[in-house]
Amino acid sequence: MIYKDYCNLKLSALGMGAMRLPVLDGDDAKIDVAAVEKMVDYAMEQGINYYDTAWGYHGGQSELVLGKALSRYPRERFFLADKFPGYDLSNMDKVEAIFEEQLKKCGVEYFDFYMFHNVCEMNIDAYLDEKYGIFDYLLQQKQAGRIRHLGFSAHGSCAVMQRFLDAYGEQMEFCQIQLNYLDWRFQEAKEKLAMLQAHHIPVWVMEPLRGGQLANLPAEHMQRLQALRPEEDSVTWAFRFLQSLPGVTVTLSGMSNFEQLAENIRIFSEEKPLQEEEFATLLQIADAMIEKIALPCTACRYCVSHCPQGLDIPALLALYNEHCSTQGGFIAPMALMAIPEDKQPQACIGCASCEAVCPQQIAISTAMADFARMLNA
Repeated sequence: MIYKDYCNLKLSALGMGAMRLPVLDGDDAKIDVAAVEKMVDYAMEQGINYYDTAWGYHGGQSELVLGKALSRYPRERFFLADKFPGYDLSNMDKVEAIFEEQLKKCGVEYFDFYMFHNVCEMNIDAYLDEKYGIFDYLLQQKQAGRIRHLGFSAHGSCAVMQRFLDAYGEQMEFCQIQLNYLDWRFQEAKEKLAMLQAHHIPVWVMEPLRGGQLANLPAEHMQRLQALRPEEDSVTWAFRFLQSLPGVTVTLSGMSNFEQLAENIRIFSEEKPLQEEEFATLLQIADAMIEKIALPCTACRYCVSHCPQGLDIPALLALYNEHCSTQGGFIAPMALMAIPEDKQPQACIGCASCEAVCPQQIAISTAMADFARMLNA
């Protein structure tokens, strides 16, 4: 196992995420406890010492099951990460009650790592609102030793992350972002990584395989990669990309069975960063994958001045592209929650005034109608 230095600690470069644990009968809230304990035993044996859970994972069962599995080991043998569930605005005034309950559910007296969960457009105002006292409370818990390291995870835009960093950046010790080669340009992952590096904040990676999307590449893409590294499969390539990026400390993988765990541990037994040609090839493949899905909006904004509804069409098209690429997912709906209803896709009246001035000749009105349909499905 590769280890990374962090604040006089040795963290396993591969962390075990507890969002996609094995379940029974296809029910996300019924975790296969025996399978999880077997996976944790193997992970510990092979040197994984970082484990990540959250309040909402598996219908609230993830903390309980992971805590039980880890309770069979001395506390000093593992690092446990949890998060305040600010993805649900109804939790904002419950930080103390939730934190205390999380400690009980996990069966621990402190968290090694604790995060503001999912900083994004929907919750940034609430996270920064002093009336909820979230930041002050978590800082108090850190001072009391019940949080060893305080950070945040983010799915929001660069602008949202910058607002959070402007307010709390001096106290943030790490940040967890969605980072993979598909999102390097598509979701501004490159810019987010640079932003965190500028703030000297170590990076934790989530969604390294983009929910499994990068685990099984089309044959034409694999042929290009195998010409460069014949021995490595698509999963390995995704992780080698991350090993090539400075500032990445822990890569979390939500492994849902023992085979995935064993394969990922094998990959992280050595560090083999990409050469320049290999890195460029991966990004070319990412571009090709996105081109098959995404509308070619360049954000020239000619359309905006011609929209009688005053819609921010480039922003909506960016969210549409994201929603199409994941075949659903939560990022676009979450971002739209921060936008007034009369500025959302369903507000498009289909007049096509925008299309008359679009240099890319995008069928914007059709995209807006399709987006509204997907969101209401």
